[in-house]
Amino acid sequence: MRRIYLFMLCCLLHTVGWANAQQRIITLNSSLTETIYGLGLGDRMIATDVTSISPKAAAALPRVSKNRSVSAEGLLSFKPTLVLANEGDVANAVIQQIRGAGVKFIAVKPNYSAAGALRYIQDVADAVGEPSLGKSLASRTKLSLDHTLALVKKENKGKAVPKVLFLYARGTGTMSVAGKGSSLDAMINLAGGKNAIQEFSDFKPYTTEALVQANPDIILLFDFGASSLGGEEAILKLPGMRITNAGKNERLLVMNASLLVNFSNRLPDAILELHRGFGKVMDSK
Repeated sequence: MRRIYLFMLCCLLHTVGWANAQQRIITLNSSLTETIYGLGLGDRMIATDVTSISPKAAAALPRVSKNRSVSAEGLLSFKPTLVLANEGDVANAVIQQIRGAGVKFIAVKPNYSAAGALRYIQDVADAVGEPSLGKSLASRTKLSLDHTLALVKKENKGKAVPKVLFLYARGTGTMSVAGKGSSLDAMINLAGGKNAIQEFSDFKPYTTEALVQANPDIILLFDFGASSLGGEEAILKLPGMRITNAGKNERLLVMNASLLVNFSNRLPDAILELHRGFGKVMDSK
């Protein structure tokens, strides 16, 4: 009887392993894409969204749409077996259509903290049926995170904490700033800075009054945001900018968007790069 049980268990595990290997995965967020590749499962990816530009293999995949908006028809045309999205990113009607077609849809909840990044890795691994790979990647990421955070603390000892204002831009007509509780607020704090905006949560429209009142030491932007505003010289000419410490000293920091917003396996890299960026602009002016 015991032999029969073991035989059946082996058959089940083999079947599950074969089914997982046959997955056709679509990811709808760059953090999910990077996690899948971090788990070593990039060969299961068949398509992704426009934000997924890292790693290079992901950038070469077909895109499910030309913007962040997706349709069930567009997703199903790739014949996926699993669609992964961050919680709240896909309309309920689209989710129901996907599931109604017999395709598994799983929403993963991001959490903007060091511990949350490790949980996110495991949640993604569980979603694709590879929990052991998640434990391994989360363990490696934790070691790197612990080392990076200790380094930030050591290098910040005895130094004034810079006030950082994150400016999200899609041209001068579409600008907002990051408040408390946002992903950028968490990233700034982890990298050894202080978010200059403490009066509200999440993102709010940018105003000259808010900029001057916050008086940041550093203005942080995504690379595409800086380009949309016309580059650093144009940003420094924004109304009120030269009144702030950041504007007076021309302390602008431009960084890769996908690196800064993904609280997953590349979080240690993001923290370290942002921390080094703070130090560079503060020391240069």
